[in-house]
Amino acid sequence: MSRPSGSGEFLADRRYAYAEGCLAEGDALGAAEMAEQTLEIAPRYAPAWFLLGRAREARYVTHGDLRDHHAALRAYAAALDLDPEDVQGARLALAQIGAGRREDGDGDVLGAISPAYIRALFDAYAARFERHLVDDLAYRAPELIVAALDRLPDAPAVYDTVLDLGCGTGLVGAALGDRARHLTGIDLSPLMLAEAARGKRYARLVEADLVAGLAAEPDAGTDLVTAADVMIYVGGLTDLLAGSARVLRPGGCLGFSVQSHAGDGLVLGPDARYAHGDVLVERAVARAGLVLECLDPATLRRERGLPVPGRIVVARRPG
Repeated sequence: MSRPSGSGEFLADRRYAYAEGCLAEGDALGAAEMAEQTLEIAPRYAPAWFLLGRAREARYVTHGDLRDHHAALRAYAAALDLDPEDVQGARLALAQIGAGRREDGDGDVLGAISPAYIRALFDAYAARFERHLVDDLAYRAPELIVAALDRLPDAPAVYDTVLDLGCGTGLVGAALGDRARHLTGIDLSPLMLAEAARGKRYARLVEADLVAGLAAEPDAGTDLVTAADVMIYVGGLTDLLAGSARVLRPGGCLGFSVQSHAGDGLVLGPDARYAHGDVLVERAVARAGLVLECLDPATLRRERGLPVPGRIVVARRPG
């Protein structure tokens, strides 16, 4: 995440910088104290409230004092109140420590990761995204999705029209190579799209929320929709799968990846990503009116030297 813009108060910004330094060095108490001093000067500076929440949460993890836990909850809630778009990710922080959860009919945690947070995260990440993901994390979701599509018995040699949701810097476009005649990418992050434009893999790039971007596409005009490592930030599959089904031509395919877990529902993990159970994926595909072609186990990437389990999903619009 890029550093937030300043509070407008020189002394507050100095204390905020000291608080960040303390937390980076493992001094959670010092970070909390400096964040509180920042807020004495600039009480409506949302990033300082968020930083205070992180510091109090770190103190609670280390010392187990419930007063720190409650202080973290109050600080994150204040940050969210001052920044309803939630650029910092306060809603996510609240969900991870057991508060601020919203339950749907299946008891799944939804809505914790805001579009504003995703946009800020990936804008900050854009310049080093491909190098870090491919070289450091051995990220393979785009290649695995394309390989699963190629294994379909009637897989075309070339797709006339492809819509890549959450295209990022264009790794799906690279994996498809010359198998897409007209490739459109949709992403929330303008800086990720700028990187994708440099690669010249896409005929069209659209800055938009994914559901809204899909809604702007014509009915039954797309041969293939892809979404690599998108569902880990979206969580809810219903809207994206329904929108994908609408834009697909009869017989067209949707290929996407999910991070998986052993249960059936949706889990928001400590890595700040959603993991989907197989049953949840199967039901969502069926509700969208799609036919499941494959739900293959896969290692999507490696983190801290360990494989991250996932699934490669291919579904088809009937007809």
